[in-house]
Order: sequence, then structure tokens, then C-alpha cells
Amino acid sequence: MYKGEYQLVGSELSFFSRKLEAQLRFQNIPWRWQFKTEARKAELEARAGTHFIPLLTTPDKWVLHDTIAIGPMLNDRFNQRPVIPDTPLQRACCYILEDAFNHWLGRVCVHSRWCYPDNVAWVGPRFGANMALDRSMDEPFTAEELEQLAGIGPMMYEGFGKNACEYNGVGADQADAVQGDYRNMLAALATHFSKHDFLLGSRPCIADFALAGASKAHFLCDPTPVSWLGEYRDMLVEYTQRFFGEWPQDAAPWAPNDEVPETLGVILDYLQGTYFQFAPANIAAGLAGEKYYEYDYGYGPTRARTQKRLNVARLHVQDELQRVGADTHKDIQALFAGRGILEHYLA
Repeated sequence: MYKGEYQLVGSELSFFSRKLEAQLRFQNIPWRWQFKTEARKAELEARAGTHFIPLLTTPDKWVLHDTIAIGPMLNDRFNQRPVIPDTPLQRACCYILEDAFNHWLGRVCVHSRWCYPDNVAWVGPRFGANMALDRSMDEPFTAEELEQLAGIGPMMYEGFGKNACEYNGVGADQADAVQGDYRNMLAALATHFSKHDFLLGSRPCIADFALAGASKAHFLCDPTPVSWLGEYRDMLVEYTQRFFGEWPQDAAPWAPNDEVPETLGVILDYLQGTYFQFAPANIAAGLAGEKYYEYDYGYGPTRARTQKRLNVARLHVQDELQRVGADTHKDIQALFAGRGILEHYLA
């Protein structure tokens, strides 16, 4: 492994850029932002072979994408401060929760960002700060800059946001369902975080970085989802701030004896009725060659577009579950019994 600085190529308003930032910060990896500006766009996409962000440029001149792969790689490279547990039950929970948060939270992110005109207008200049001005969105804007960047939000809505909402089944007509589900998620998280700092207890794992990334880039950033937080605002602020401040040198260990918090069951209950209704239906339709499918997460049938990526991610988790013998491990079987979650991955 070459020594040196890693470059995080992305945007401060990007869920997965912030997810990767949270991991880089916790593992004390030397890094800096390289915003994906219009001037750099063509070169970066040619090197990476994708238009997606984030990218991670390593000191050994690799250009990597996909946080699902980057997370374990950094865990192994910087193993003096690991973010993936070694013990079977904790490791299984870590990978399952990361998969669920990676793919379920994005629906709320795109809906809350692009289905509300005032929010579209607000995010436009902030995207522009990174993409056009090559600087942080936290730096104050002049009146001239705000005027110059005012058209970016509507342009991004027409070029990306509108279709993203339609494909994910979270258009403006789904506002009640998305907001209701968001509150259900916050209630489950509040129950858990009233007793624990992180998903597995006292130490964060890669699943936490997904939740923190969505919170930093969307839920505590954009004015629309912030307005929905209500009584859960302080909880989410406190949780998210842990990832984007200074970490203590000696991080707490994961719980001994491969234990996981009892309150994790509340989060699994929530995901059982949401992500694990969405993902199996999505994957089955995609494997059957269908472009669209329907599923119900408690608010009536929702129509969305299939995503090939979901099955790739499922097989990634399947591999990890097979490594820890999840199909016969008594504690894993006990926690997930009757939920249909292990069956989704191990089928």
C-alpha cells in the first residue's frame, strides 16, 4: 500500500460522497475533497469508466467507485481502526444493514430534494458552489453568485431529479407515503439511539456511514426534509454530528461475545416491512426481464423501475453471510427468524 493522501471526488450534497467521507474521517485516513467540477468531469469519467460519484483516488493511482466495494477495501487497508466486525452475528448485521440503508434511504433523498420547488431552488446554488465555483457550499454566497447559479436547481430537476423520482416510485403524488414512512423510520431510529450511539452499539460500522451520509447530505441539509423531522431533529443531529467532527483516538470496541443491541430488533422490524418488501419484488421483476414492478410498504401499491444493481448488492451480502455460516449459526438464525431477511439473501 502506497502512503499518501486519498482524494474524495464528489459533491457535498451527495449521499454516497458523504457516506465515504464519514468512513475516511472515522478511520483517520488522510484525505481531501476534489469536487467534481464541469472542468474535471470528462477526465474523471474517462478514468473511472462511470459518471457516478463518489470516486476515490488512491495514492497508488487507482480511481475507484462504488462505496460497497470501497468500504471493505479501506477497512482492510487501515485495519488498525476497523469498521467491519469479525464476529459472525455482528458482521452479518453490519452487511445487511448497509445494504438496506444504501438502497432504501435513496428514495427519501430524491423525493425530498426534487419534488418541492423551494427545495430545488435552494439546492441549486449549493451544487453550483461545488461544480462551478470549485469550493465548499458552506462558504457565503454573494448576491451576484446566487443570481449566476439560480438556474442550476431547475436544470438538474429537468435533467435528473424528475426522472429519478419517477423511476423510484416517489413522485410528488407519493408525498404522504414517503413522509409517513420517513416518520416511521425516525421513530425506529429514535428508539434505538436513545440507548446506543451507533447501530451495533458503541462503535460505528459501514452501515452507520450510509445512514450518516444520507443524513448529512439530505435529511439535515435540505430545508424540506429538515422541516419533517419534528421531535426527532435533536436525535438525528446528535447522531450525525458524531461522524463529521473530531473522533477520539481510542474508539470504543464493538460489544463483547458477538452481542448486538436488543433495540436493533426495532430497526429490523421497520426494514422488514419496507426495504425487504421492495428489494425482493424489484429483483424478481428484474430477473424476469420486466422494466417495472409493484410492491407495498404499507401505503398501497407503489410502482417503480427495476434496478439490476440490487441483485449485485444482494449477492455481495450473500457471500459475506456464507462466509460466517449464517444458514446454521444459531444466533444469526435467532435474530432473523421469521423476518424473511436471511431468505432474501441466501436464496
